Amino acid sequence: MTLSGSFEQIAMTPPTTRGEMVVVSEPVEVEQGASVDTLIRQLMSLSSYINKLYIQSHLIHLNVEGPLFFPLHDFFKEQYASNIENFDTLAELIRSMNYLMPMCEKGLDSACMNFTHVKSYDARSMVTTYLNNLEELGMAAKEVGNTAKTVEAPDVENKLADLVNFCFKSSWMLKATLRG
Repeated sequence: MTLSGSFEQIAMTPPTTRGEMVVVSEPVEVEQGASVDTLIRQLMSLSSYINKLYIQSHLIHLNVEGPLFFPLHDFFKEQYASNIENFDTLAELIRSMNYLMPMCEKGLDSACMNFTHVKSYDARSMVTTYLNNLEELGMAAKEVGNTAKTVEAPDVENKLADLVNFCFKSSWMLKATLRG
């Protein structure tokens, strides 16, 4: 089976037109125009954002310096492991609904919502940037959770609730560290 075309054309083409893929029913339109296609686009955007957060947390883990080096180093090691797990979870949800994920970073980037990059090696600046990105992700995950509820996808709602919890618990820990 060969797929050609843009990421958007491939990923968002209903599975019934993808040849060997399993046939699923057409997306059902529900209130306010939300559909499974909308949910998939939102999940792809979140997964792309999490991928960037994974890279950011991994690089902060490697580059952070200062009096809190050891606890921050350990914290960010846990963060990047959790970020890649969260990315995998969302990607598996997308695939379980019979949609394709992008094949490379370029495809992921095209689906990503705005992401703030670290601009300084200053530990406080790095941590604050990551903290703000976590909170953005948490708020976006809440919105996608509302779409999941609208299209009656309780499995997606549940995973997004876990993601929201991860984001805001991690944010709380970073805020407590920064206030010290």
